[in-house]
Amino acid sequence: MNDFEEKLKLYNIFLRTEKTLSENTINSYNFDLHIFFPYLVKKKINRIEEVKEDVINNFIIYLRKLKNKKEVYYSDKSINRYISSIKGFFSFLESEELIPYNPSENLITPKSKRQLPDVLSVQEIDLIFSKIDLKTIAGMRDRALLETLYSSGLRVSEAINLDASNLYLKEGYLRILGKGSKERIVPIGSSASKYLQLYITGARERIANVKSGNIIFLNLRGGKLSRMGVWDILKKYCSAANIKKSIHPHSLRHSFATHLLEGGANILMVKEMLGHSDISTTQIYTHIDKEFLIEVYKTFHPRA
Repeated sequence: MNDFEEKLKLYNIFLRTEKTLSENTINSYNFDLHIFFPYLVKKKINRIEEVKEDVINNFIIYLRKLKNKKEVYYSDKSINRYISSIKGFFSFLESEELIPYNPSENLITPKSKRQLPDVLSVQEIDLIFSKIDLKTIAGMRDRALLETLYSSGLRVSEAINLDASNLYLKEGYLRILGKGSKERIVPIGSSASKYLQLYITGARERIANVKSGNIIFLNLRGGKLSRMGVWDILKKYCSAANIKKSIHPHSLRHSFATHLLEGGANILMVKEMLGHSDISTTQIYTHIDKEFLIEVYKTFHPRA
């Protein structure tokens, strides 16, 4: 084990025991640092204490060059994450006196441009759902899946890990284990509940096998549906509905939040349903359409 891997091993122990971070978060840090370490070796740097401030700055310049070549993993958002991972790693090493000083101390993480999420209108969602053939097993599953994503604002990872024990359809809610293993209760509408029940009794039992367990959304071989599988399903029906927007699975979550806020829902309630830890994350959904604002103004202002 080289010096970099030895220090990373200590850092991982710290992240698990002291910071109590999830394995997904720790894996993200490791991914970033495993891009950084080979760069150091290429520059003939073999020990962590040999890393200087200019080396890290040159690494960031190297990433930006890759971004300009449109290489994968090097968007502005990704580069900012690499910077954050490097800063966290060296801060730990300095605090444990494993390096004489922190070479990343003056590294600045640029503020990312906050992009507004892609949102489907209610009419577009209805059109997408209308393109699903409920006479097929795949169609019954797809309708239940997309209805659930939109009805409850689930992350894709939450939907594909939805377990039978999480469903309380008679009571009208789902129990979700979200980011950082935080549990939350989210309502589920009558339409989504109806199509979930149809899928579970009419299609899921026909594709389930001994390996399916209690996972709700299965592929046609009886295994757990993948994130890419969800992407392909949504893309298929968006294409059938001739929707030209840049749509991805989280678009249904974005639409869920936006439509609730447009309908007058309290932002704190929407924050709880989305499972956000910070309300500033929820506030991105307050980009309500200008036409909608004007319509509200005309309807309710006495001098409009």
